[in-house]
Amino acid sequence: MPLTPADIHRALELVKLPASGQSLTASGRLTEIRVDGAKVMFAIAIDPTEARAMEPVRAAAESAVRGLPGVTSVLVGLTAERPQGEARRGEQGARAHTAAHNAPQQRPIGLPGIKQVIAVASGKGGVGKSTTACNLAISLAQMGLRVGLLDADIFGPSVPRLFGLTGKPQVVEGRIMVPLEAYGVKVMSIGFLVDEETPMIWRGPMVMSALTQLLREVRWGELDIMVVDMPPGTGDAQLTMAQHTPLAGAVIVSTPQDLALIDARRGVGMFQKVSVPVLGIVENMSTFSCPNCGHVSHLFGHGGARREAHRLGVPFLGELPLSLEVRERSDTGKPVAATLPDSAEAGIYRQMAAQVWATLSGDGVDRRQPPRIVIE
Repeated sequence: MPLTPADIHRALELVKLPASGQSLTASGRLTEIRVDGAKVMFAIAIDPTEARAMEPVRAAAESAVRGLPGVTSVLVGLTAERPQGEARRGEQGARAHTAAHNAPQQRPIGLPGIKQVIAVASGKGGVGKSTTACNLAISLAQMGLRVGLLDADIFGPSVPRLFGLTGKPQVVEGRIMVPLEAYGVKVMSIGFLVDEETPMIWRGPMVMSALTQLLREVRWGELDIMVVDMPPGTGDAQLTMAQHTPLAGAVIVSTPQDLALIDARRGVGMFQKVSVPVLGIVENMSTFSCPNCGHVSHLFGHGGARREAHRLGVPFLGELPLSLEVRERSDTGKPVAATLPDSAEAGIYRQMAAQVWATLSGDGVDRRQPPRIVIE
């Protein structure tokens, strides 16, 4: 018989909370339990002060579910999300909120063995963010760096297809996953754990639990740099990821038209609020050259991202064309940076990678404070 959430609830009745002795099932702390074939995912709600005390409970819950017949993969996380419907009341609550907003951000916990972590982000979807992250990571690896790529786009994981990777990651030491590898880059994605056609209908706690495990329960080894393909947008998942991942900087991807640039500004503003330096803006789909006659068109406008970068006082990393070759090779898992290294597009990605690494490695740049950015 297939696994059901009821089976998971019964297994978790044996897991007790340390203070009250109450079963985890009866505690009301469980989020919605997702069962996808032999894979199980859920989170445990906690107060932030309970994180250390509840870690053994999380581990016990994972062990209890993993022991069920037919279970091959378990994702369990701790979440401190505010209960739905809870509101701040009165001036005291407003003052507390303002003080918390203005207080210095707590430094995220580092990732052992990983020297630098950068985000590739966009204010909206459909601008070529994942393609940029993929080719940027490959270009960094071609520089002789040890590179990993985390696909944090839970709702639309496209990195497995971009790298031409299939199959499940090997699990070692009970729950630690070994990333897959292609073109010299270590890769981890929720797409390796969930069928490509399975809709990810998850609430915030589930998303953050999955991201935490993909980031911290993977045997990344020693890396010079990790590229994080961020979810598109500037919502709760993106902000939480930025706050809890030790980001050394962020690359913003946009198309040239005004509507996309509005969202790019929001992306820059989000990283500014969490004190993450913006390494630069990329203009994707900048031009289109007809493959038949060679005529160059500006389908989405041209130069908008360059002007926006100048206005915001952040670096401009370059322009990439809307290319049939890039699209076809991306769809078949043969990214241009690796399989067409002499192309103009591959050359642009290499230039971007060199500029990003020069900034991160301290080539005359003070990275202790983010650049001054004014959002109008």
